[in-house]
Amino acid sequence: MNAMLINEVRKKRPLIHHLTNQVVMNFTANGLLSFGGTPIMAKEEKEATEMARMSDGVLLNIGTIIEQEIPAMIQAGKAANQKGIPVVLDPVGVSATSFRNEVVRRILTEVKPTAIKGNAGELAHLVGIAWEIKGVDSIGRGNVGEIARKVANRYQTIAVVTGEVDVISDGEITIENKTGSAMLANVTGAGCLLGSILTACFASNDSLMESAQTAVEFYGLAAEYTVALPEVKGSGTFSPRFIDVLSYDVAIVKGDHQ
Repeated sequence: MNAMLINEVRKKRPLIHHLTNQVVMNFTANGLLSFGGTPIMAKEEKEATEMARMSDGVLLNIGTIIEQEIPAMIQAGKAANQKGIPVVLDPVGVSATSFRNEVVRRILTEVKPTAIKGNAGELAHLVGIAWEIKGVDSIGRGNVGEIARKVANRYQTIAVVTGEVDVISDGEITIENKTGSAMLANVTGAGCLLGSILTACFASNDSLMESAQTAVEFYGLAAEYTVALPEVKGSGTFSPRFIDVLSYDVAIVKGDHQ
């Protein structure tokens, strides 16, 4: 993990254009603000291109996608590609329905993502690997490293597969991250917020793999730190304290709680 990268993000406070799901907007905005980025939530097609052009990164999250939102996502993604700023795609529940599958196919046809982030079931679906799912949750078992490498190679992107052990790959180099807490699985929007923080870290001047590893590792350490706090009794007390901890200095988050 590169602490200097996180400090760079906090100094820059990158503006991240979110086209994300309605369930997580408030949690994501507050979490990114705490971490050190600047969120903007805008899904209107008429301003999508303009908004992306003034931003430092774009997050596309299909969690509560409806047909009317698809053109704005594609326009924002294309504008980000033209400007040369990062685009992170979170294909939430892509394998759950044919509609979601088609939405992601359309986005990937027209937008070049810097990273695709999702659970093993979601990313396995993108490369035709059979994987057991329940709704939008991944419950299967298998070679997650293979999934990450195949996604990275097929879409020429950074693949970030989240789970008990996170796997990050650019198609050649594949690394694992073992930081984190099971509590994250009990908080709606925890994965979505990670996508936001990934986008902010990609807005730094560091390598994409280092940026991805730093974002994922710090996020996991922050969860570990939070769950160890005496006042945290469950997901209801975890969420607000987790947002607090995302603002902490890296040295504190990496402390003796491990």
